[in-house]
Amino acid sequence: MENTTISLKEQYQQFKNENPKVRIRDAAKQLGVSEADLVAIGDSNIRLRPEFKEILNEISTLGHVMALTRNDYAVHERQGTYTKASFNGHVGLVANPDIDLRLFMNAWHFGFSVQEGDRRSFQFFDKDGKAVHKIYLTEQSDVQAYETLIATYRAPEQDVPLQTEEIDKSISESPDSEINVAGFQQAWMDLKDTHHFFGMLREFGVSRLQAMRLAPKEYAVQISVPSLKRILEGVSERDLEIMVFIGSRGCIQIHTGKAKKLLQTGPWFNILDPEFNMHLREDAIESVWLVKKPTKDGIVTSLEAFDADGNIIAQFFGKRKPGIPEREDWRQVVADYTINV
Repeated sequence: MENTTISLKEQYQQFKNENPKVRIRDAAKQLGVSEADLVAIGDSNIRLRPEFKEILNEISTLGHVMALTRNDYAVHERQGTYTKASFNGHVGLVANPDIDLRLFMNAWHFGFSVQEGDRRSFQFFDKDGKAVHKIYLTEQSDVQAYETLIATYRAPEQDVPLQTEEIDKSISESPDSEINVAGFQQAWMDLKDTHHFFGMLREFGVSRLQAMRLAPKEYAVQISVPSLKRILEGVSERDLEIMVFIGSRGCIQIHTGKAKKLLQTGPWFNILDPEFNMHLREDAIESVWLVKKPTKDGIVTSLEAFDADGNIIAQFFGKRKPGIPEREDWRQVVADYTINV
């Protein structure tokens, strides 16, 4: 095994020499390994014991940090301070105005402290070696607290090979003809809380993209892919506050606030604000849906972007809290900038 590790180290070093600007995630793909495999062989990186709930509950000691969650086509970076997480079985919650996370701990399998030049971070991975969440130190972070956490949670065995395994992430979908469409549509119209939407999909055996097709009339309308960027440009121009949801298998990360500085870089559409960055790969968006969900506070309007495999890439809402109706300025900007397919 040692020879394989050395070989991979050499391959990775050669790759970095030839491709100094390629990120580790893309390097792993090109080398045919997982990102976690490359992190594990880093000389300055330290494997952590898989006590992830305990680690998360001590991240607040770091002070101001940058939280990063991504999937294949969207990256969400939010600066702020963690508060203590609460857990109900495998599901966790970190909720404050800065760092707002929904955690799915059954997808957290490996953890490392990572040093890349001057950048220090904690990075967590699924069993297939894909990153589920990363926490980067900033100039304001407490470096001593970071070192203390490493000392506390350092794994006793650092050279044990990672046992990664493939995860079947294909979306199984029953034929529309086997779905109780009338019952599903009624349940949608009877919703009282957006958080019950996923449970409704499971109850009727409907995939998320299939739900868009089978939704009650006017509750899910496919709009043009360029509409999403146009709406976000309208949000920036009108100084609105929105909510941006981007997730991995193990974490959904939420930004609530403004989206002011917008920039296109090749296929990536970016929000580049001081405390919040989003990177969205436009050419990977297969469809965008304008979705309406009833709640006890009235209709809630979202934009949902999907890839070609039916996976959700990102969701956008107007800023809202339970007990308060949706903002009219959000509904207006969506209406003003939407182009239907």
